[in-house]
Amino acid sequence: MNYVLPFDELDKSSLPLVGGKGANLAELSRASFPVPGGFCITTAAYRDFILTSPAIGQLIHSLETIDTNNLTQLRQAGEMIRAQLTQLPMPERLQAAIVQAWINTGPNYAYAVRSSATAEDLPTASFAGQQDTYLNIKGRSELLLHVRRCWASLFTDRAIAYRAKNHFNHRDVLLAVVVQRMVQPEVSGIMFTADPVNGNRTVISINASFGLGEAIVSGIVSADLYKIKAQKIIHKQIAEKKIAIYSLADGGTVTQKLPTAQQRRQALSDQQLLALAELGQNIQAHFASPQDIEFCVEKGGIFIVQSRPITSLYPLADLPLQPLRVLTSFGHVQMMTDAMPPLGTSILQNIFSKELCRVVGGRIYGDLSDLLQNKLIRKVLSKSIVFANESIGRAVAQVIQRPEFIQGAANSSLSNKALAVLKPLVGKAWKNLYRNDPHLFKEQVEEYMDTVLRKVRQDLAGLEGPARLLEVKHQLDYILQHVFTIVPYVLPGLLALVILKNRLVHWTGSESDELLAKLNKSLPGNITSEMGLQIGDLADLLRQLPEVAAYLETAENATFYAGLDQVSGGATFAEAFTAFIEKFGMRCPGEIDLTRPRWREAPAQLAPAILNHMRNVQPQEHRRKFVRGALEANAARQQIVAKVQGNYFRSKFAKRIIDVFRSSGALREHHKYLLVNIMDECKKAIEAEAEVLVTKGLLTCKKDVFYFTFDEFRQLVQGAAMPAVNQTLAARKELFAWHKTLRAPGVMTSEGEIVIVPLERSGIPAGALAGSPVSAGVVQGRARIILHPEQAFLQPGEILIAPHTDPGWTPLFHSARGLVTEVGGLMTHGAVVAREYGIPAVVGVDRATELIKNGQTIRLDGNQGFIELIGNENE
Repeated sequence: MNYVLPFDELDKSSLPLVGGKGANLAELSRASFPVPGGFCITTAAYRDFILTSPAIGQLIHSLETIDTNNLTQLRQAGEMIRAQLTQLPMPERLQAAIVQAWINTGPNYAYAVRSSATAEDLPTASFAGQQDTYLNIKGRSELLLHVRRCWASLFTDRAIAYRAKNHFNHRDVLLAVVVQRMVQPEVSGIMFTADPVNGNRTVISINASFGLGEAIVSGIVSADLYKIKAQKIIHKQIAEKKIAIYSLADGGTVTQKLPTAQQRRQALSDQQLLALAELGQNIQAHFASPQDIEFCVEKGGIFIVQSRPITSLYPLADLPLQPLRVLTSFGHVQMMTDAMPPLGTSILQNIFSKELCRVVGGRIYGDLSDLLQNKLIRKVLSKSIVFANESIGRAVAQVIQRPEFIQGAANSSLSNKALAVLKPLVGKAWKNLYRNDPHLFKEQVEEYMDTVLRKVRQDLAGLEGPARLLEVKHQLDYILQHVFTIVPYVLPGLLALVILKNRLVHWTGSESDELLAKLNKSLPGNITSEMGLQIGDLADLLRQLPEVAAYLETAENATFYAGLDQVSGGATFAEAFTAFIEKFGMRCPGEIDLTRPRWREAPAQLAPAILNHMRNVQPQEHRRKFVRGALEANAARQQIVAKVQGNYFRSKFAKRIIDVFRSSGALREHHKYLLVNIMDECKKAIEAEAEVLVTKGLLTCKKDVFYFTFDEFRQLVQGAAMPAVNQTLAARKELFAWHKTLRAPGVMTSEGEIVIVPLERSGIPAGALAGSPVSAGVVQGRARIILHPEQAFLQPGEILIAPHTDPGWTPLFHSARGLVTEVGGLMTHGAVVAREYGIPAVVGVDRATELIKNGQTIRLDGNQGFIELIGNENE
């Protein structure tokens, strides 16, 4: 049994034996990087040590059941284990092995004794700082004492809680100890080979201070900050370094005040900075990933004492770092920022093209860089992006003004294709804006949609095997053509909105904002609003069926309809509910992800929304409110026309623009309704073929298909051999689980930089959360944080706080007093529906679901775009 191994007998594959820190240092040492000499006390030593006491195993096992949020319970559990470990005698054989390695390395040196866990310095979890490190350890007895202390540090309160949070089994995590010759540095620091703040992979960030690096790690000194890009120092921030930690001659360390003249001195010379940056790039290249590196400078020489992956970075797009490209989150615009499995992302790539859609971190990012190089397209796109999401618009506007972006080569062929598509759309939209009868828009669009859906179903009917999936591919290829057919009926509403915002100020003065808000209400025929109204109708029906209402409290998807048959009134409700599903069953929260369960598949998702409406809204109030909104809109129209009645042409123009605005605006959701309808027909075909693969034993269940791209799935159906299907599935599921933990940025560049341009607006109260005002009004009430609408229960008067909303969230809107979302813009779903319902709304409030607490009293200002936190949680 190898209890102790020198660095030269280990490498990066030795992680199970010597933990992440030990494996990385050994790998660097073998690759001839400047690593101080040393050895590792293996996990076998730790395992055999704790096996000498059966009580230790029982105590570790008990950690699986403790509540890590209970600080007292956590502290007591950790203290018991640490006490056992520090009192447990170390076996003679183990002591001898450690002492012999110490003698071989040099008994006269001082050593750094560092914990190295097997769940540490991993690509997806660093565990940085969770276990202890001891510096300047001298002598045999001190070495053995601190090795034991390292073992005990596996069970500090913070380490136990961190493992629980990251779902690591306490019994599976083992600890090795790295014993490394102590460097006595003049300067120490930390180097990140990618910017740890914004993720830019081309920027190296270095923190440095005098003495040992423990002063920086422990946070007792402000370190210098340097940034290097392309071997040029692009930023220096020299800190006032008042103290430093140094080694004592007899062992241990001391904290000393630095001389005044030294405190503001640059810790590293420019030459040293460039040498460090080059060394960092070489280490990154060796490990093939960005690294978090601890370094020391002793007598002018640079030493590496630790290197680990940077685990906090959002993944890179599969693109060259240069020329600079800008990527915008499709999910932020579509109000669904969650990760999607491979089938979901590949379906969207089939619809919108892989050239324009990049999969990054399980999300779709639009690569509009080539289009943004064209001046005309850039002007149109920039304004469109701001409408969709103001924060994304600000970030894109900043990137496209950078010299490195402007100098990029434009793809003229792509721009020409885009212009060829846009020209007829804009031409038809212009005719609809000024010439064609707006009252016919809805009839024309819905007639086209009905024709398309009938043909899609006919084309897919009766097919099976490869032929069925080939037809699915055909339908996906043509979805955009169908969408583009509807867009000229939608675009006039957006143009009319711009015109009204500009002209109403001149026509009506200070009343313009109020009148525009009223014109937005109860648009005639909005498909998503109609869905919300029908939810209200179901709730009204439920009031008359108390047994059905009680059943819905616990209804499950698998037995939903069978359960209705067993209760009084169930048949009556089932008939109405089935009619709703026939029209809207293809919808669900996060509907742009084809893998999400639709309401037709998981009807119990709707139960909370129907019950919420029944409890919080008076009978028929939703219908009366819609009628009131239509009357208010008509009154606003008359008021505006009266203001300009003295001018024939202006009066005629106002009537026309208002009618276009309301008729076209009502179609804002129709193209997406058609898109999700077609996608759902494709999903039915895909799942039917997945069932065939299940019967053949190639898949365990039909949902396994979600973890293959659409092209891969077609190959499986065609009978193509795909080796290691089970291993591929396991790896994809693990990767998807990691992607779900990531917070997706709205805008990023090909260099990995997350671009955030803060909102600057005067007049916002101190401490208020700023966002984009998208629906007028001011309300005060209790906040209700809702992350998943299928689990939501709103109380009367509560303000809905959500990460995002898409049509699947609409059933909650009748119950909400106001709306706050983390993403969104003026024309995204939540904003449009909120205006129709007359609900004040602010969107694009970063981290709203974290900064606002459930039950907290807040004031939402939908006029100016901010939220004031005026009460404590549950007060």
